[in-house]
Amino acid sequence: MKEIITTDKAPAAIGPYSQAVKVGNLLFTSGMIPIDPATNTLVEGGIEVQAEQAFKNISNLLQAAGSSTDKVVKTVVFIKDMNDFAKVNEIYAKYFTGNFPARSCVEVARLPKDVLIEIEAIAEI
Repeated sequence: MKEIITTDKAPAAIGPYSQAVKVGNLLFTSGMIPIDPATNTLVEGGIEVQAEQAFKNISNLLQAAGSSTDKVVKTVVFIKDMNDFAKVNEIYAKYFTGNFPARSCVEVARLPKDVLIEIEAIAEI
């Protein structure tokens, strides 16, 4: 049985998709971008500021679903510039502190709203 997960502590979907979907004991998040859910605006600043907000949004979404970053089994990180890889890793390590999930990180030509980073996750509930 599929259950749709939503929270006002992460950005609302900007298209015909759900913030997250729970199936059994797994949670699949949509990509979270660095939008401040309180103001629904892109956070100002470079990759560090945007990464921090995107990871905060993922964390809030996981929490709303009854999960946490400790229960994430896979992440996909999309970045605008692979030269930001080390900076993104620094922020990533604040949210994933042990028993790290599997991860892919890819550079992409363009992301929604021209953000610098987007993150999605699969987690246990």
